[in-house]
Amino acid sequence: MACVIPKSMTTAKSNWRIGVDIGGTFTDIVLWNSGSSHLVVDKLLTTPEDPSHAVVEGIKRILKKTGIEARELTSVIHGTTLVANALIERKGVITGLITTKGFRDVLEIGREWRYDLFDLNIEMPQPLVPRQLRFEATERISADGNVLKELDVSLLQSTIMALKEAGVESLAICLLHAYLNPAHEQQIATIIENSLPDIALSLSSDVSPALGEFERTSTTVANAYVHPIFRNYVENFRNALNNLGYERDLLLVLSDGRSVRTDVAKRYPIRLIQSGPAAGAEAARLFGELAGVDDVLCFDMGGTTAKACLIPEGKPERTVNFEVARETRFAEGSGLPLQIPAIDMIEIGAGGGSIARVDERGLLQVGPDSAGANPGPACYGLGNDLPTVTDCDLVLGYLAAESFLGGQMNLDRDAAARAIEKYLAAPLKLSIEEAAWGIHETVTASMAQAAMIHAIERALDVTRFALLPIGGAGPVHACSMANKMNINTLICPVSAGVASAIGMLSAPVSFEIARAAPAELDTLDFAATLNMIMDMDREATKLVTGAGVTANHVNRSLSAMMRYVGQGYEIEAFISPSAIEREDAQTLNIAFKDAYLKRYGRNEDIPVEILSWRLAVEGPRSGIGQTFLGREMNSHGRNSPISYRSAWFEECWIETPVFKRDQLQRGCQIEGPAIIEEVESTTIVPPEFKVFIDPALNLILSRVKT
Repeated sequence: MACVIPKSMTTAKSNWRIGVDIGGTFTDIVLWNSGSSHLVVDKLLTTPEDPSHAVVEGIKRILKKTGIEARELTSVIHGTTLVANALIERKGVITGLITTKGFRDVLEIGREWRYDLFDLNIEMPQPLVPRQLRFEATERISADGNVLKELDVSLLQSTIMALKEAGVESLAICLLHAYLNPAHEQQIATIIENSLPDIALSLSSDVSPALGEFERTSTTVANAYVHPIFRNYVENFRNALNNLGYERDLLLVLSDGRSVRTDVAKRYPIRLIQSGPAAGAEAARLFGELAGVDDVLCFDMGGTTAKACLIPEGKPERTVNFEVARETRFAEGSGLPLQIPAIDMIEIGAGGGSIARVDERGLLQVGPDSAGANPGPACYGLGNDLPTVTDCDLVLGYLAAESFLGGQMNLDRDAAARAIEKYLAAPLKLSIEEAAWGIHETVTASMAQAAMIHAIERALDVTRFALLPIGGAGPVHACSMANKMNINTLICPVSAGVASAIGMLSAPVSFEIARAAPAELDTLDFAATLNMIMDMDREATKLVTGAGVTANHVNRSLSAMMRYVGQGYEIEAFISPSAIEREDAQTLNIAFKDAYLKRYGRNEDIPVEILSWRLAVEGPRSGIGQTFLGREMNSHGRNSPISYRSAWFEECWIETPVFKRDQLQRGCQIEGPAIIEEVESTTIVPPEFKVFIDPALNLILSRVKT
């Protein structure tokens, strides 16, 4: 992919950083010189057979284009779908589980919830560990952390033999109430390490020290299931970087948008389940801040899926409960539950490569299967003849066949039209453009509905948010989606198609530690709580400073997961550490009630309890935002169209002006309809929208007709 390199680039002070995001269809590379306006992007097809191949090739390409040596890089920051794919596709290693006697079947019993009460043939997710590889340990720790029955070490020998005979490569150890007292888990781990030194171990007291026996076991087992695969992937990737000449630490992005060093990521691979989308949310936070907008709805539509994340008041919504590998795509409770810190986002629809079809009812359906990177949409010409969302966008005139990815790929419009005609238009007796428009409307309507429900469930009014589309397909569909959600403002950032990689460069080195410590607020042991928080601080600070952050440059954020006594769900309340030192229960109570009122609009006269504490230790954010504010304009730029082409809007073709984004100047205004192209994505502006270019070169789209 072609890129423009400023003359001063190769002479600027070397502080080069690379962000890498592996998506289901494309791998995105962003090279940035920290403290300058130099930012270069590249995009290439993902290599599903080994995702690291595309990463290494992309890094080689972007370094060659810019004349930078790998040894000049100060950091490489990476996000990967490897963990998610291994769980979804059930391609982890042979995994075992040791749990307390009597709890062998907790993975199958779960919460005894049915995600669909009326489906007699409901499919529940199968445990990652089959029953014959789930073993019991004779021991018992009480709900207050006291030892009721000592661990019977002699009985472990038969378990060790069974693990060895079954070829178990990774082992999860999850004992009852180990989050309060990990002694027995640690004792078992020591014995296993001495007998089976090659086996990978995951302890629940380390991976997920939280309440909820089923969720804690599920999280620990999932961590164990992907542990060896992720470890090998990271080590191979690290070796490939070394061969290129890169000499520093590799950083990886977690599901909560934070970045950590390789050794920390290898210890907790399950925390990377949503690393790419989380980085996208961090990018949306950054672009919203640059646009001066507090409430942003991030809409991330790539080649495989589309996700949404609410960012009220400049802070992405967060969660500690997550779900992966659902049996039914949008049905909560049909997947594997995980207790990890994560940005709260929802999968709301299909991606550009999602396959479109007519279902048995004669209705248009999109996904969930995707053409991926290989063979990709029909228009890629790589062997697929089934129509996808991208094929429909091409036929509707939204994408240009000759300038896709800046001309790096030529799209076959005739192949896209043939696929739509055969599988959509002919069965429904529609024209090709009517069938393509039907798919476009189906996708945007389902995404708009899912995003609105997501906001309603969090007691947030989605119409007060600005929609910020990212991903290669996001800006193509954003206006249509905003119309359906009654959203009047959109923020379309520069390089939206590689936003996740930009978010990785923005993400601070940080780590969050949680400790379960259930107690009613009125009886809280402040001295013990303070000692626990200090231990958490030391552990988290060590992990962050080990990644190169100096201790005097870290910020700390303490919160408690709290609820009214008797409730089934908790909310996060941020707490000042000084309140713990002062033993000020009233301040904690006020913090909880403020958070509860903000979320639910009311408070109750009921005692309050604390379930767990969370401490995030965070290094400084990068200054990449200043890069967008300080980027030089194209000296040959113009605010006029470079061409015109026919595009379909609702019921007819309209001759639409086409603009090159890098030629648009700050302050420029454009009336819709318009097509604004850049290398990584295309923004479609319908007739009822107008565009303004802000100081950070964001396209600010306003709806002028209702």
